[in-house]
Amino acid sequence: MMATIRSFELEARTVLRTVLIVLTVVVAVYIMYLLRKPISWLVIAAFVAIAVSGPVAVLNRHMPRGLAIATVYLTLLAIPIVLAALLVPPLVGQAEDLAGDVPGYVDDVKEFVNDNETLSNLNEDYDIVSKLEEEAGKLPGKIGDAANILSDIGVGLVNSIFAVVTILILSVFMVGSGGRWVDRFVAMQDAEHAARLRRTFDSIARAIGSYVGAALLQAVLAGIFAFIMLTILGAPFAGALALVVAFADLIPLVGATIAAALVAIVMLFVNFPVGVIIWVIYAIVFQQIEDYVIRPQIQRRAVSVEPIVILIAVLFGATLFGVIGALLAIPAAASVQIVIKELLEYRRQFREPAPATGTTPGPV
Repeated sequence: MMATIRSFELEARTVLRTVLIVLTVVVAVYIMYLLRKPISWLVIAAFVAIAVSGPVAVLNRHMPRGLAIATVYLTLLAIPIVLAALLVPPLVGQAEDLAGDVPGYVDDVKEFVNDNETLSNLNEDYDIVSKLEEEAGKLPGKIGDAANILSDIGVGLVNSIFAVVTILILSVFMVGSGGRWVDRFVAMQDAEHAARLRRTFDSIARAIGSYVGAALLQAVLAGIFAFIMLTILGAPFAGALALVVAFADLIPLVGATIAAALVAIVMLFVNFPVGVIIWVIYAIVFQQIEDYVIRPQIQRRAVSVEPIVILIAVLFGATLFGVIGALLAIPAAASVQIVIKELLEYRRQFREPAPATGTTPGPV
C-alpha cells in the first residue's frame, strides 16, 4: 500500500514538474513574442556594432576612439542620405517623362496593328488600341497619385526614425563598451572554457567583418560595371540605375537578379530591342563571373557557408526582419556554424579519455 502511495506521489510530482516546464516555456515564448520588436533591434544593433568595429579599430590607430566611432557612424548615416539624393530626383523625373511618352508608344502600337491584318481584325473585335489610348491618357494624372503615395511612404520613413536612432544608439554603446562586457564574461569562466569562448567570439567577429567588407566591395564592383554598361547603352539615368544594382547586390542570392530584371524593364522603354538583349546577356555573364570569380576571391577569408544553408537563412531572415533580415542572414548563419563547430569539438574532447601519463601511482 505504501509503495502504491509513493509511486502515485512520484507520478504526480513528475506531471506537475512537466506542466510547470511547459507553462514556463509558453510564457517565455509569449514574452519573446511581445518583445519581438526590441529583440530585433538588439540583433540588428549587435550586427552593426560588429560590422563597424573593424573601421573603428583602424581609425582608432590615428585618432581617439570616441572620434573614430563618431566618424564611422556619421559616414554610415550619410550613405542613405546621399543615395536618396542621387536616386529620387532622377527616378521621379524619368517617371514623368515616361508618362508623357506613353501616348507616342501607343500611336506606334496602333500603326503596327493597322499594318497587320490579323492584329487589325483582333482590334476590331476587342477594341484594344482604344483602350490603350484611354489608359495612356490617364497615366499623366496617375503620376500625381504616385507622388502622393511616395509622400505617404516618406511619412512612414519619418515615423521609423525613432527605430533607426534607437538601433544606432544601442550599437554605439556596444562598440564603446561591448569589448569590456565580453572580457568580463570570459574572465568569469575557467581557463579551458575562457580560451574556447575567446576563440569563438573572435571567429564570429572576423566572419562578420569579412562578410561585410566583402559584400560592400562586391556591391561597389557591381555598381561600377553596371554604370559603365548602362552608359554604353545610352541609358539616360545610368548613375541611379547603377546605385540600384549596387544596393540590390547586397541582398544574397536574389538581389542581383531582381536588379537586373528592373533595369531590363527600364531598358524596354529606352533601347528596345538591342539594348535589352545586350543588358540581359551582360547581366547573365556578370552574375556568373561574380559567383565564380569575384565572390570567391573577395570572400576567401570569410567563413564559407553551404548554399542550402544560405538559402534557408535568407528565407528565415527575410520572413522575420524583411530586407534587413536577408542582409543579416549569411553572417548569422556563419556565426551559428562557428558556435556549432566549437560545441562539437568540445563534446569530442570531453568524451575522449585522458591520455595515459605512463607513471604508476606510488604507495600511499
